[in-house]
Amino acid sequence: MRRRQSWIPWILVIGLVGCGEAETRWDAAQQTSEEQQVAVAESALPGSTFNKFFPEQGGDIDIVFKQEKDGFAQAALHRDGTPIAMLSISDTRNNPAARDKYQDSAETIAGHPAVATDNTTSILVAERFQVQVQSEGDALTAQDRAKWLEQFDLGGLANAF
Repeated sequence: MRRRQSWIPWILVIGLVGCGEAETRWDAAQQTSEEQQVAVAESALPGSTFNKFFPEQGGDIDIVFKQEKDGFAQAALHRDGTPIAMLSISDTRNNPAARDKYQDSAETIAGHPAVATDNTTSILVAERFQVQVQSEGDALTAQDRAKWLEQFDLGGLANAF
């Protein structure tokens, strides 16, 4: 009768343990990204429905639509061919926390609660739609951004849905 070698099972265990992949920093980043990902609400409107509410072009101003997806539309504002701002409308049903920043706002633009930072001014329309103007550098002042917000069809946006 031949006796089995007792070291064979240990080699198999060591081999299997060594075959696993070590977690990398990319794995951790991917997991964090997946956990923070906001799903698009089923009731979010198609981005193309917002286009008609953007300001009209005229004179030396061009509006170039850049992105449309459910609940969001974005356009670049160009003056004489130079980008000066990004304009956007987003449906906060995709991101309800976006509405929170307007709750304590003492400032309004065209009757809508407003929030301004260094180069961005935004308003909340009909307690649902965030309309935003973000300057490219110092191309627009806060007053300029407020005037651009007033050029959106805010009444149409508020009553359309």
